[in-house]
Amino acid sequence: MYQRTVTVGSRSGLHARPASLFVRAATRLPVPVTVAREGRDPVDARSMLSVLSLAAQHGDLLVLSAVGEGAPEAVDELAVLLAEDHDGKA
Repeated sequence: MYQRTVTVGSRSGLHARPASLFVRAATRLPVPVTVAREGRDPVDARSMLSVLSLAAQHGDLLVLSAVGEGAPEAVDELAVLLAEDHDGKA
């Protein structure tokens, strides 16, 4: 299992727009990835409702996890997206 902890970079948290970008990227990956917030069970990164249910705010730490061939690359790609500030970008 490959895991990486990342800080939510979007100023308004992981709301609809950043979550949508994150979920779309996760669905294109060759391995399933889960995402978890402290004190919560991991959820499927490909599920918009599950990702939104995390209610992640700016500065929250999220743990991304994946297993299998390509897991490090998949997790690292999603970590970059989570760390970026997507607010105000078209």
